Amino acid sequence: MKTYLDCIPCFVRQALDAARMASAEPEVHERMLREVLHWTSEMDLDEPPPALAQRIHRRLREVSGVPDPYREAKDRLNQMALNFLPELKAGIDAAADPLAMAVRLAIAGNVIDMGVNSNVEESDVRQSVSQALTEHFTGELNGFRRAVAEARNILYLADNAGEIAFDRLLIEQLLPAPVTLVVRGRPVINDATMADAHAVGLHEVVEIIDNGSDAPGTMLEDCSKEFRRRFAEADMILAKGQGNFETLSDESHNIFFLFKAKCPVIAAHAGLPLGTHALRRSNT
Repeated sequence: MKTYLDCIPCFVRQALDAARMASAEPEVHERMLREVLHWTSEMDLDEPPPALAQRIHRRLREVSGVPDPYREAKDRLNQMALNFLPELKAGIDAAADPLAMAVRLAIAGNVIDMGVNSNVEESDVRQSVSQALTEHFTGELNGFRRAVAEARNILYLADNAGEIAFDRLLIEQLLPAPVTLVVRGRPVINDATMADAHAVGLHEVVEIIDNGSDAPGTMLEDCSKEFRRRFAEADMILAKGQGNFETLSDESHNIFFLFKAKCPVIAAHAGLPLGTHALRRSNT
């Protein structure tokens, strides 16, 4: 997916939000904003949005001297999501179709995205869960179910901290299929890293690897050689979130994208109404 002009105001807003989170110094805020405005004037719009977001957040860490500006927020979001799990697990256990319920809930968790909303609260998550369970579902659930049954090697690309607790609900339904969870290689926004996967107990359930990258998506050319090998060998890939959709939607592979269309640009690109909870298969 390319970058659209409507992405540019979002980059500016996100940069200012992140700068204020990382530092109390107005000089840092102004410096970051001026640099981002300059970068957007020269950026290659054929690149996916996470390419510039990666550059912004690398520079923010450098300027602020804070290696993980969102760490405190991620810890809060992980705990908030964990508080939902007993209730949600009970709902899955009681469901007529536990896999379908787990898919819906995993997508609902994609609302925990500080790149879109820097002030995600419990009420936002509860509303997303309610929407996922009561509104029309857009997706290829039957094809997904068949692919899981046939899979010998599933790669699950996580998205955000907090959201990763909701991913655990779906991963538990996928087992005993062979699942490997993938997190970001280094901190960026509130994207999940190894620390977040451990925080929600996923190391007790599946193998976890990182992709070697600090992009808020999966830009294959920026990922480690080992991850690219695992990606190529997987016969089924689950890609959570908008960032993974932005970076992998043009890839020729058996990918199922699970995301909430939170942004008008992505909703239009996917041909979906804004706010849709979607399970979409790639054009393999």
